[in-house]
Amino acid sequence: MSIELVEKFLPYVDEQFSTESKKALLTNQDFDWEGAHSVRVYKISTSKMNDYGRNGPATGQWSRYGEVAPLSATTERMALRRDRSFTFVIDKLDEDETAQQLAAANALARQNREVTIPEIDAYTYTVMCSNAGGKPETYKALTATTIYTEILAASQALDDAEVPETERVLVVTPATYALMKKCKDITMETDVGNDLRLNGVIARLDGMDVQKIPANRLPTGFEFMVAHPCATVAPVKLEDFNIHQNPPGISGSLVEGRVVYDAFVLENKARGIYYYGQPITDPIPGTTPIEKETGGGTATQTPGQPSGG
Repeated sequence: MSIELVEKFLPYVDEQFSTESKKALLTNQDFDWEGAHSVRVYKISTSKMNDYGRNGPATGQWSRYGEVAPLSATTERMALRRDRSFTFVIDKLDEDETAQQLAAANALARQNREVTIPEIDAYTYTVMCSNAGGKPETYKALTATTIYTEILAASQALDDAEVPETERVLVVTPATYALMKKCKDITMETDVGNDLRLNGVIARLDGMDVQKIPANRLPTGFEFMVAHPCATVAPVKLEDFNIHQNPPGISGSLVEGRVVYDAFVLENKARGIYYYGQPITDPIPGTTPIEKETGGGTATQTPGQPSGG
């Protein structure tokens, strides 16, 4: 005699693991793209110091203050290059016959949590690493013995570039953090406030917040990065999400989303980022170069390549 056993479906979705965005500590929103596709910022040169000619101008000069030279004014043009979208449909019967687990609002939140946010984060981190002004002369895989030496070298590079000592963030992968825990020379402060923990900060080291980021959101070969938020502008100009109920041709919900965003490392502040890891080659294919206009014409910088000046 055969017995057909009961099979029960529970109103529960086995969600994938995901984390919220943690790039806010590393970037800024100093510029406003409201009403514009691109913005320009100026770079102004300075004048050198001279010896004052108390007894008269130096030979060949007419001013006792030294050679009179004009200041140069060039601009960096930052045009938004990432205009991304998604769409999917949920049939009305599918939603009803899955105990409402396919509800459009829940599906939209899941899409943002598991797809949209990770993409924006990964793009931003790649732009930062690619255009970092500080990198080691030679790259060698970190060990528990060498990791603190390399972190100190990164801090020294930012110090020499006169980057502000406050608000620096040390970004590490879980693997790099494990090496830090094994290093006998590293002593971290782990008493961190809850607001910082929500942004991924798990400790402090030498005045820097230590932020642990999943490796799948970072470039291949990433080991650590020290960054100051003043160096990177990461605008998100548009976040548009819509749920259309029973649109023409569909019995159910049509979900659409569009996000316009980008990330830019300011040329004069590129040394506010130090990247340690494998070299990054062509990490952001298909994006438009950043234009840099000067009095003599326009130069371009392809994302993923260091700036020339």
